[in-house]
Amino acid sequence: MFLKEKRDGTIKARGCADGRSQREYTTKAETNSPTVSLKAMMMSCVIDSREGRHVAVTDIPGAFLHADIKEDVHMLLEGTIAKLIIKLDPSLYRKYMWENKHRKPMLYVKLKKALYGTLQVVLLFWQLLLDTLIEWGFELKEYDKLVSNKMINNVLSSGMLMTSKYLM
Repeated sequence: MFLKEKRDGTIKARGCADGRSQREYTTKAETNSPTVSLKAMMMSCVIDSREGRHVAVTDIPGAFLHADIKEDVHMLLEGTIAKLIIKLDPSLYRKYMWENKHRKPMLYVKLKKALYGTLQVVLLFWQLLLDTLIEWGFELKEYDKLVSNKMINNVLSSGMLMTSKYLM
Protein backbone atom coordinates (compact mmCIF):
# COMPACT_ATOMS: atom_id res chain seq x y z
CA MET A 1 0.00 0.00 0.00
CA PHE A 2 1.39 3.36 -1.01
CA LEU A 3 0.32 6.59 0.69
CA LYS A 4 1.02 10.03 -0.75
CA GLU A 5 0.07 13.49 0.46
CA LYS A 6 -1.22 15.66 -2.37
CA ARG A 7 -0.57 19.41 -2.66
CA ASP A 8 -4.02 20.21 -1.26
CA GLY A 9 -3.26 18.18 1.88
CA THR A 10 -5.45 15.19 1.04
CA ILE A 11 -4.01 11.69 1.24
CA LYS A 12 -4.02 9.42 -1.80
CA ALA A 13 -3.63 5.67 -1.30
CA ARG A 14 -2.77 3.08 -3.90
CA GLY A 15 -2.80 -0.64 -3.36
CA CYS A 16 -0.73 -2.90 -5.52
CA ALA A 17 -0.58 -6.68 -5.58
CA ASP A 18 2.66 -8.55 -6.21
CA GLY A 19 1.71 -10.69 -9.19
CA ARG A 20 5.08 -12.44 -9.56
CA SER A 21 3.80 -15.62 -7.93
CA GLN A 22 1.11 -15.87 -10.64
CA ARG A 23 3.78 -16.33 -13.34
CA GLU A 24 4.16 -19.98 -12.29
CA TYR A 25 0.69 -20.92 -13.58
CA THR A 26 -0.31 -18.09 -15.95
CA THR A 27 0.85 -17.70 -19.56
CA LYS A 28 1.53 -14.38 -21.27
CA ALA A 29 -1.31 -15.10 -23.71
CA GLU A 30 -3.73 -15.18 -20.74
CA THR A 31 -2.55 -11.87 -19.34
CA ASN A 32 -1.26 -9.51 -22.06
CA SER A 33 -3.61 -6.96 -23.53
CA PRO A 34 -3.24 -5.78 -27.09
CA THR A 35 -2.03 -2.23 -27.58
CA VAL A 36 -2.67 0.04 -30.52
CA SER A 37 0.08 -0.02 -33.14
CA LEU A 38 2.23 3.08 -33.60
CA LYS A 39 1.24 3.21 -37.31
CA ALA A 40 -2.47 3.11 -36.48
CA MET A 41 -2.10 5.77 -33.79
CA MET A 42 -0.14 8.12 -36.07
CA MET A 43 -2.56 7.52 -38.98
CA SER A 44 -5.53 8.27 -36.74
CA CYS A 45 -3.91 11.46 -35.42
CA VAL A 46 -3.25 12.70 -38.98
CA ILE A 47 -6.82 11.89 -40.09
CA ASP A 48 -8.27 13.50 -36.93
CA SER A 49 -6.28 16.67 -37.58
CA ARG A 50 -7.00 16.80 -41.32
CA GLU A 51 -10.74 16.26 -40.88
CA GLY A 52 -11.07 18.45 -37.78
CA ARG A 53 -12.35 15.59 -35.64
CA HIS A 54 -12.95 15.98 -31.95
CA VAL A 55 -10.33 14.21 -29.84
CA ALA A 56 -10.56 13.60 -26.13
CA VAL A 57 -8.10 11.92 -23.79
CA THR A 58 -9.23 10.56 -20.47
CA ASP A 59 -7.84 8.78 -17.48
CA ILE A 60 -10.31 6.52 -15.70
CA PRO A 61 -9.84 6.74 -11.92
CA GLY A 62 -9.56 3.32 -10.32
CA ALA A 63 -9.81 1.90 -13.85
CA PHE A 64 -8.82 -1.64 -13.02
CA LEU A 65 -11.29 -1.91 -10.16
CA HIS A 66 -14.15 -1.73 -12.67
CA ALA A 67 -13.20 -5.13 -14.12
CA ASP A 68 -14.38 -8.33 -12.46
CA ILE A 69 -12.02 -11.28 -12.01
CA LYS A 70 -13.64 -14.38 -13.44
CA GLU A 71 -11.28 -16.94 -11.88
CA ASP A 72 -10.19 -17.58 -8.31
CA VAL A 73 -7.31 -15.30 -7.34
CA HIS A 74 -6.23 -15.32 -3.70
CA MET A 75 -3.91 -12.78 -2.15
CA LEU A 76 -2.03 -12.71 1.14
CA LEU A 77 -2.34 -9.50 3.16
CA GLU A 78 0.20 -8.96 5.90
CA GLY A 79 0.74 -6.52 8.73
CA THR A 80 -1.12 -3.23 8.87
CA ILE A 81 -3.34 -3.85 5.84
CA ALA A 82 -4.47 -7.19 7.33
CA LYS A 83 -5.31 -5.42 10.63
CA LEU A 84 -7.32 -2.76 8.78
CA ILE A 85 -9.31 -5.33 6.81
CA ILE A 86 -10.12 -7.22 10.02
CA LYS A 87 -11.33 -3.96 11.60
CA LEU A 88 -13.83 -3.55 8.75
CA ASP A 89 -15.77 -6.62 9.88
CA PRO A 90 -14.14 -8.51 12.77
CA SER A 91 -16.88 -11.18 12.88
CA LEU A 92 -16.17 -12.06 9.24
CA TYR A 93 -12.38 -11.73 8.95
CA ARG A 94 -10.89 -12.49 12.39
CA LYS A 95 -11.43 -16.25 12.02
CA TYR A 96 -9.22 -16.24 8.88
CA MET A 97 -6.36 -14.24 10.43
CA TRP A 98 -3.25 -15.84 11.89
CA GLU A 99 0.14 -14.55 13.00
CA ASN A 100 3.46 -15.60 11.50
CA LYS A 101 6.51 -16.42 13.66
CA HIS A 102 7.25 -12.67 14.00
CA ARG A 103 3.69 -12.07 15.32
CA LYS A 104 2.76 -10.26 12.10
CA PRO A 105 -0.95 -10.59 11.25
CA MET A 106 -1.61 -12.54 8.02
CA LEU A 107 -4.89 -12.82 6.09
CA TYR A 108 -5.75 -14.54 2.78
CA VAL A 109 -8.46 -12.88 0.71
CA LYS A 110 -10.19 -13.81 -2.54
CA LEU A 111 -10.32 -11.00 -5.11
CA LYS A 112 -13.60 -10.12 -6.81
CA LYS A 113 -12.24 -7.19 -8.81
CA ALA A 114 -9.07 -6.75 -10.81
CA LEU A 115 -6.30 -5.34 -8.65
CA TYR A 116 -3.32 -3.42 -9.92
CA GLY A 117 -0.31 -5.71 -9.87
CA THR A 118 -2.12 -8.96 -10.67
CA LEU A 119 -1.07 -10.31 -14.04
CA GLN A 120 -4.48 -10.37 -15.69
CA VAL A 121 -5.55 -6.87 -14.64
CA VAL A 122 -4.64 -5.08 -17.89
CA LEU A 123 -6.32 -7.69 -20.08
CA LEU A 124 -9.49 -7.69 -17.97
CA PHE A 125 -9.78 -3.91 -18.05
CA TRP A 126 -8.98 -3.76 -21.78
CA GLN A 127 -11.79 -6.26 -22.53
CA LEU A 128 -14.24 -4.29 -20.37
CA LEU A 129 -13.33 -1.04 -22.13
CA LEU A 130 -13.59 -2.63 -25.58
CA ASP A 131 -17.01 -4.14 -24.77
CA THR A 132 -18.22 -0.77 -23.45
CA LEU A 133 -17.13 1.14 -26.57
CA ILE A 134 -18.88 -1.40 -28.80
CA GLU A 135 -22.00 -1.13 -26.62
CA TRP A 136 -21.86 2.68 -27.08
CA GLY A 137 -21.87 2.25 -30.86
CA PHE A 138 -18.19 2.67 -31.74
CA GLU A 139 -17.17 0.70 -34.84
CA LEU A 140 -13.81 -1.08 -34.76
CA LYS A 141 -11.51 -0.62 -37.77
CA GLU A 142 -10.34 -3.65 -39.74
CA TYR A 143 -6.71 -2.47 -39.93
CA ASP A 144 -6.42 -2.26 -36.13
CA LYS A 145 -9.14 -3.50 -33.77
CA LEU A 146 -8.03 -0.93 -31.18
CA VAL A 147 -9.02 2.04 -33.35
CA SER A 148 -12.71 2.94 -33.53
CA ASN A 149 -15.00 5.62 -34.93
CA LYS A 150 -18.47 6.89 -34.10
CA MET A 151 -20.66 9.74 -35.35
CA ILE A 152 -21.51 11.99 -32.40
CA ASN A 153 -23.74 15.01 -33.10
CA ASN A 154 -22.95 14.72 -36.85
CA VAL A 155 -19.20 14.83 -36.18
CA LEU A 156 -17.06 11.76 -36.79
CA SER A 157 -15.15 11.00 -33.61
CA SER A 158 -12.26 8.59 -33.25
CA GLY A 159 -11.27 6.42 -30.35
CA MET A 160 -8.19 4.38 -29.55
CA LEU A 161 -7.84 1.85 -26.78
CA MET A 162 -4.51 2.59 -25.23
CA THR A 163 -3.72 0.44 -22.26
CA SER A 164 -0.15 -0.25 -21.43
CA LYS A 165 1.43 -3.69 -21.59
CA TYR A 166 4.17 -2.30 -19.42
CA LEU A 167 2.16 -1.73 -16.26
CA MET A 168 3.20 -5.03 -14.77
